[in-house]
Amino acid sequence: MTIKEIRALSPAQLQTSLKDAKSELMNLRFQHAINQLDNPLRIVEVKKTIARLMTVSRENELKAARKEG
Repeated sequence: MTIKEIRALSPAQLQTSLKDAKSELMNLRFQHAINQLDNPLRIVEVKKTIARLMTVSRENELKAARKEG
C-alpha cells in the first residue's frame, strides 16, 4: 500500500487497515516461528505498512487538533 493510497483513506478505513495489518503481522511471525513462511521479507513489508498507517493516522490527529485550537 503506497502512501498516496493510505492518505486517501477515511479515518475509519485507516483504523481497519491498521488492525488488519497488525493481525497479518502476527500471523506471519507465527508462520516464521514454525518454519512455514515462504517469503520472510513479507514481514518487513507489513511492518513498513503499519508504520505508514500509524504516521498518517497521527498526521490526521494533529490536523484535527490544529483546527480545534
